[in-house]
Amino acid sequence: MTPSESPEPSPPGLIESVRAVSSAPEPDRAGQRWGFGAFLLVEAVFILSAVFITAVGRINGASLSSSVSLVLIGSIVPSVLAAAVAVVITKVRGNGPVIDLRLQWTREDVATGLKLGILGLFLTYVAATIWAKAVGEENATSAVGELVTQASLPVSAAVVMFLYVCFIGPVCEEIIYRGLLWGAVERQGWNRWAAFGMTTVIFAISHLEPLRTTLLIVIAIPIGIARLITRRLGASIVAHVMNNFLPGLTLLLVTIGVIPA
Repeated sequence: MTPSESPEPSPPGLIESVRAVSSAPEPDRAGQRWGFGAFLLVEAVFILSAVFITAVGRINGASLSSSVSLVLIGSIVPSVLAAAVAVVITKVRGNGPVIDLRLQWTREDVATGLKLGILGLFLTYVAATIWAKAVGEENATSAVGELVTQASLPVSAAVVMFLYVCFIGPVCEEIIYRGLLWGAVERQGWNRWAAFGMTTVIFAISHLEPLRTTLLIVIAIPIGIARLITRRLGASIVAHVMNNFLPGLTLLLVTIGVIPA
């Protein structure tokens, strides 16, 4: 380094990045012709498809406690279908998912997502421990966990569920909540802090598990921060995948008998 050269500034840390988030309204989203109505439509697709699949299963004598196919289809299809509808909406009524949903990432986004994902694992462990003591061990389980336990999934189905919980589900949920819903909030002229707060709460409530709502809010905070400071969905997807990995792996190991239920 010559005397005239100065060292490159180091990238800001997570705390500095959060502090640097502006409270000013977001700029107009040119070309975006969708808003909260699009999110409500996607949520309706998710709920109605889940109800339809369950109803068809019951008509054919299947139940979530006895049918492996119904568990897999009922868990995976609604999320994938809803996320697909969200992507289609951005193509038909906007600029596509890369621009409207910020469905992109850089190497720095991946690093940020990994850091916040690790932080999220720690927060999740602490929050889940406190939550389990508050609600009782008999109630300290998720809807997916109950389905997997009740259905006694074979190894192949358990692997599929693991891939869904750890990878497919996080991508779909990020597209819906911190993609579509976040974009709908910003389109109203609200700032990123408002989008972060609203998506965090609605993400938790939309799981339709009242006992776990508070826990889900805590889980969602690091994931939302990843979206908040990078302005892109890639970081929050990575953080979400990291957060879901250990619970998904635990479900897999319990299902195949490595860990006792």
